[in-house]
Amino acid sequence: MRPEDIIPTYERVARGFARSRDRTLYERRWLDRALNFAPGRKVLDLGCGPGKPLAAYLADRRCEITGVDAAGSMLVLFRENLPRERAVHADMRGLDLGETFDMLLAWNSTFHLAADDQRAMFATFAAHAHARSVLMFTSGPHAGEATGTVEGASVYHASLDPDEYRSLLAENGFEVIDFVPEDPTCNGHSIWLARFRNEAN
Repeated sequence: MRPEDIIPTYERVARGFARSRDRTLYERRWLDRALNFAPGRKVLDLGCGPGKPLAAYLADRRCEITGVDAAGSMLVLFRENLPRERAVHADMRGLDLGETFDMLLAWNSTFHLAADDQRAMFATFAAHAHARSVLMFTSGPHAGEATGTVEGASVYHASLDPDEYRSLLAENGFEVIDFVPEDPTCNGHSIWLARFRNEAN
């Protein structure tokens, strides 16, 4: 499995993924933490998928969502599920929307990118942030590559070392609020929460 296979795989399995996606909202505590730190309710959801449950939860809390996904079939579902929110069909790599957001969310999305593409994403995050914008993303607990499955299809995962994520965040103007590897209260996800200071090292 290669990172370049991710987009066509999600194109094929979008509806099955949406049907089987865990809707228990085990992510709620982290979403609420991010909202508590965010200076407003304008949210950029990178790799938004079908929009449920995360974007729908945020929309219910008066957030204005811009969902971005490179899989067009996912965007079809996002528009069905959240017709009042904005949907952008684009690859997150090199994204330039020309605007900033109060909260940047990359939940279970950037870890499908190759290591160098992940490194480049931090400049993309910074380009869409303003002072005190909040960034939340998931990674692996340590550096390495792994293969997962979605709807019976193999999918690529990769992670940098946590120390490298910390360096990339600092170099691009973010300070770490929290990092919890393999959080047992969040289905074992490794979660980063950071805030933009607009002063890169």
